[in-house]
Amino acid sequence: MLENFLDEQFESKVKKEEVSIIQFSASWCGPCKSLRPIMEKLSEEYSDKNYFWAYADIEDSGINTGSAMGIRGVPSTIIFRRGVEVDRLVGNPGEVKVREWISSNV
Repeated sequence: MLENFLDEQFESKVKKEEVSIIQFSASWCGPCKSLRPIMEKLSEEYSDKNYFWAYADIEDSGINTGSAMGIRGVPSTIIFRRGVEVDRLVGNPGEVKVREWISSNV
């Protein structure tokens, strides 16, 4: 399940979870809106893995984390291992590419 991310969760969740996958987006962004259902679907498919999946609005509840991560374009999806960035995907290349990207990094 894709949770709505709050900045406080970086310390309380992302740094403690083995794997966290966060989609940084904005409410006005078309590609972000089309990526969200893909991320929802993948979070359900990987539900047995206990990864932390989140959606962070860079203009709302994820503004500080987005800034700290150097987000310059949305959507930007980042995979973390215990709070350390493993890889980043900018844009929405479609479900097949997103799935491949996640599989190669977790």
